[in-house]
Amino acid sequence: MEENIMNWIYLIIAGIFEVVWSTTIKLSHGFTKISFTIYTIIGLFLSMFFLAIAVKRMPMSLAYPIWTGIGAVGSVIIGVILFGDKLSPLTWIFVILLLVSIIGIKISSGN
Repeated sequence: MEENIMNWIYLIIAGIFEVVWSTTIKLSHGFTKISFTIYTIIGLFLSMFFLAIAVKRMPMSLAYPIWTGIGAVGSVIIGVILFGDKLSPLTWIFVILLLVSIIGIKISSGN
């Protein structure tokens, strides 16, 4: 049971670092700002590192969509908060559906 919880923690950390690198890649302005370029590379490495640990111990068919979903939803939220992205109400509905899908995959997996 404790190992299962750790797998999920690794997966969530991997998803958080996916949000980090997707944010810093925007801030790097096409890799022209070296500090944000370095943060992007570190975020990419850490995201892949924790995903690799998680997928080693849990099904890829579960880990990968949840990882990408965390990254997608997190990036939408960061885009709106930090970059002032404007989303239509219909887009918000689909973001909510994505979040519901992530939760549904977790609940239905039995892990």
